[in-house]
Amino acid sequence: MSSEFVAANMRNWNERVSDHVVAYGAEAFADDPTALWAAKEAELLTPFVPEGSFDGLEMAHLQCHIGLDTISFARRGATIVGTDLSEEAIAAATALAERAGTATASFVRCANEDAPKVLGRQFDVVFTSVGVLAWLEDLGSWARTIQQLLRPGGVFLLYEGHPMMSAMEYQRDDNLLVVGEPYFATGRPMRFDDGTTYASQTILDNNVTYEWPHHLGEILTAILESGLRIEAFAEHRSMPWKALPSLVQGDNGWVLPEASAEIPLMFSVIARRP
Repeated sequence: MSSEFVAANMRNWNERVSDHVVAYGAEAFADDPTALWAAKEAELLTPFVPEGSFDGLEMAHLQCHIGLDTISFARRGATIVGTDLSEEAIAAATALAERAGTATASFVRCANEDAPKVLGRQFDVVFTSVGVLAWLEDLGSWARTIQQLLRPGGVFLLYEGHPMMSAMEYQRDDNLLVVGEPYFATGRPMRFDDGTTYASQTILDNNVTYEWPHHLGEILTAILESGLRIEAFAEHRSMPWKALPSLVQGDNGWVLPEASAEIPLMFSVIARRP
């Protein structure tokens, strides 16, 4: 990755961690042993793990942020390690796991491409989800990392915002779906200067971030070229956050209004290391 862009993103992500702990209700989550995040990820993975159970599985969660999804899979019975490049995120995740008493969840600071060497072992399941790919310049390196982390027969899950949804113009006061952002790779990242994060209205000092668009063909090709075998692919009509102003709250997340044209909002891939 281009170091200047990664450094800017890292400053932003380190600064936003404290706000996200509050915005996500992370301490209340840690204090409630019945609380679970990553319901959709668990639903998607269940048909592909032995006996549909996470008990005893060894899992790795890449780009785990403050670790709520990671801790949730520990509560489902897995032994799981979360990784993230943000030192503040890993510190927060570690503190939350200690507060929750989930000894089977641990956290390590490292870049994706360094994870095989840093973790030094392979896993039954590797997953990454929701808002992660845009922060990566090189999907080939990302996919090869996943392949190296998986045991033979191991399963990978990607659950992510659909590139078509990400290409929609956001600043609109109507329900029209208009392409206003790149769908295909641009060669250089897009620069954002939003001032706040998606989870709060706090004005950040480190407000500049850089993101890389990745189209569906690029994503699937990277997974296949790493040596993984795709076993399931799906496009979803609901999503876990309000990514477009026209979305309304539905039974299973945020959806487009019935009168609106439909586009896929999320997609998922299940792949396996042969």
